[in-house]
Amino acid sequence: MLNQSSVTAFLLLGVTDIQALQPYLFVVFLAIYMVSVVGNGAVLLVVVSDPRLHLPMYFFLGNLSCLDICYSTVTLPKMLENFFSTRKAISFLGCISQLHFFHFLGSTEAMLLAVMAFDRFVAICRPLHYSVIMNYQLCTRMAVTVWTIGFFHALLHSMMTSRLNFCGSHQIHHFFCDVKPLLELACGNTELNQWLLNTVTGTIAMGPFFLTLLSYFSIIISLFSKTHSCSALRKALSTCASHFMVVILLYVPVIFTYISPTSGSSMDQDQVAAIMYTVVTPMLNPLIYTLRNKDVKAALSSIFTRRAFLGNIMET
Repeated sequence: MLNQSSVTAFLLLGVTDIQALQPYLFVVFLAIYMVSVVGNGAVLLVVVSDPRLHLPMYFFLGNLSCLDICYSTVTLPKMLENFFSTRKAISFLGCISQLHFFHFLGSTEAMLLAVMAFDRFVAICRPLHYSVIMNYQLCTRMAVTVWTIGFFHALLHSMMTSRLNFCGSHQIHHFFCDVKPLLELACGNTELNQWLLNTVTGTIAMGPFFLTLLSYFSIIISLFSKTHSCSALRKALSTCASHFMVVILLYVPVIFTYISPTSGSSMDQDQVAAIMYTVVTPMLNPLIYTLRNKDVKAALSSIFTRRAFLGNIMET
C-alpha cells in the first residue's frame, strides 16, 4: 500500500545546482550513456549470435551486459532530462519504481558476479569436470535464481519505503531515488527501514562479495599447488583479471555508500560513489571484457568484417 502523505512528487536536485555546468555535464553523461548502451549491446549481440561464445562464461557475461544496459537506463535518462528541466520533478510512483529497479538490478549484478567467480573457479580448479558441473540446466537455474532474489529484495525496499509518511521537504539531494535520501525526508520512525537497508542489503551485497573472494582465494591456492611455472600461473590468472576488475569497480563505491551513516552531510559523497557504480562501471564493463578477452574481440571483428563485406556487395 502506498503512503497516505500529502507528497505526490519529489524534486531531484541532481549532481550540481550550478547552472553554467549543466550543459557540459549533459554532454558528458549523454556520451557515457551512449557508450554504455552501445558497448554492452555489442557484447550481448556477439554472445547471442556467435556459436563459439555459447559457453557458461559468456552466458553470464551476456546477463551482465543486459543488466548494465538496464542499470544505466534506470537513472541516466532522468538525470539527462533534469539538466534542462526547471522543476526536476519525479512522481511518487515514479520515484518508488526507480528505487525498485535500481535495487533489483544492482543486487542482481552483485550476485551474478559471484556466480561468474564460481564459474572461473570450476574452470580452473576442476577443468576435467567443468562441462559436467557447469551444464546448461545449472547455468540457467543460477541465472534465474539471482534475478528472482534481486527482484524480491528490491520489492521489499520499495514496499517498505512506499509506506513511509513524507510530511516535510520533498527535495531529494540526489540524482535518483534511493532508500537513504528518502529516509532523510520521512517523518516518524524509520528504524525498521534502516535495519532492512543495513542487514538485508548488506547481506545481499557482502555475501556475494565474500563468496567471490573465496572463489579467487581457492583459485590462487589451487594454482600455486599445481602450477610451478610463472608463465602458466600468469596465463591462468589473466583469465580472471577482467572479472576481478569489474568486482572492484562495483563494490568499492557500493561499500562506501551503504556502510556510512544516513546523514545529509554525506549525501554529496554518496552521489560521487553512486556515479561510479551506476554510470561509470556499466560503461567500463564492456571495455574491460572486450579489451582483455580474445574470444569476444574475435567475435566482434568477425561481425564487423561480415557486415562490411555485405555492405560492399550491396553497393556493387
